[in-house]
Amino acid sequence: MGKIIAIANQKGGVGKTTTAFNLGSCLAADGKKVLLVDADPQANATSGMGVNSDDAEASVYECLVDGIAAEKAIMPTCIDGLSIICSRIDLVGAEVELMNRREREKSLSKVLEPLKDSYDFILIDCSPSLGIITVNALSAADSVIIPVQAEYFALEGISQLLNTIRIIKSRLRPSLEIEGFLLTMYDARLRLANQIFEELKGHFGDMVFTTVIPRNIKLSESPSHGLPVILYDPESRGAIAYGQLSRELISRNRRKKN
Repeated sequence: MGKIIAIANQKGGVGKTTTAFNLGSCLAADGKKVLLVDADPQANATSGMGVNSDDAEASVYECLVDGIAAEKAIMPTCIDGLSIICSRIDLVGAEVELMNRREREKSLSKVLEPLKDSYDFILIDCSPSLGIITVNALSAADSVIIPVQAEYFALEGISQLLNTIRIIKSRLRPSLEIEGFLLTMYDARLRLANQIFEELKGHFGDMVFTTVIPRNIKLSESPSHGLPVILYDPESRGAIAYGQLSRELISRNRRKKN
């Protein structure tokens, strides 16, 4: 059975979407069958993979609100082994549509649970908020990757996210765990970046990924070309880092199973 991993942090600009589609691409390149679920109304993961959501029979919105089967929404990508369920701007309206429904926090879980046997990993790219769609993502997930930007305010807001995770764990998803904290936009030349990494390790120990994602212009450029960085520039530091993260994630999960 596959594993559902939400990539979440309510702070914007920390590398959630970059991590979602680049990690998904590297996992697929490492032989895993992966589904990327774009649960952000901005739909950046969709466009970053070069997928036109207008070509999709359905998006996350229709799955959540209209009860469309997820299989009808799944589209192929430019990476063998990586499929995607697209997002569109109308996902903003799902917050209102779901408000008065019973078990509204479980809507995405009902969509994704039947797919777990078909994939090794299902990655959910969350929006930069703690609204109902993100709560749905966390309620559907087995674990959470929390990207943390290597900057002064990096740890600001993490306590709020951790509190939300605790509430969801106690009320909705007892099996939810933190997969790991991922340091992004890291510049080894800056003392501050190293201090933040050490502070994260001090607070969270082994929950911090050994892999760090560097500041890298190729990571910034690749989405505008509709390509993950391993296709845009496979020799770049960004591509190498996400390849390392993929192997670290696979290794962690292999150890847990044993």
